[in-house]
Amino acid sequence: MSLIMNKSKLRTELLFFTILIFSCNNETGRSSRVEELPYYNEASFTPIWLAKDNRAVENIHKISPFSLLNQEGDTITEKTFEGKIYVTDFFFTSCPGICPKMTANMEILQNEFLEDEDVLLLSHSVTPGKDSVPILKAYAQNRGIISTKWHLATGSQEEIYRLGRLEYFVEEDLGVTKDVDEFLHTENFVLVDRHRHIRGIYNGLNKSAINQLIADIKTLRKEK
Repeated sequence: MSLIMNKSKLRTELLFFTILIFSCNNETGRSSRVEELPYYNEASFTPIWLAKDNRAVENIHKISPFSLLNQEGDTITEKTFEGKIYVTDFFFTSCPGICPKMTANMEILQNEFLEDEDVLLLSHSVTPGKDSVPILKAYAQNRGIISTKWHLATGSQEEIYRLGRLEYFVEEDLGVTKDVDEFLHTENFVLVDRHRHIRGIYNGLNKSAINQLIADIKTLRKEK
């Protein structure tokens, strides 16, 4: 009888321990892994840990100036995002594959930070010749995209592909030089801080990654 009771007690303790671990993991998914986020300087996305008052931050890669049109026909530039935290990705409106899921996950971010003026979203069309302003406008209206929160961008293909490959480093083909005419397609979301530094890259198809992105944005908001 004693052996049976001991086994029963052991199973109960193991069950409690499993539930405790599961609960902790769930909580971790909604809190940032660190108190400060690293910086990223190039396409390998090797983290660089610097205190925000470290002068070395001045030499970290920054997103260079750009000029594009959004779904309202307004010109957007790096100044549109000045002093803002933003998440960016690359998509196209007629994409039948990964883009609908990416858009759905961007919508989660839109809803999470809807009332937060410090957080914006930026989605670049990788088929800008097809995704004109009216096409982007209709796409936005069909999906409840709020233009003051979430910019859908079109412009020259050369400019958009330059941004994707040389500024945001969204493709993973490290060391491979691609021509501007080679199609750019990626599921990556990139987190950019108030000073145009890259602070994170996330799989835009993965719900756990989106939860981590939300947590990291909240961590980044604490920086001035």
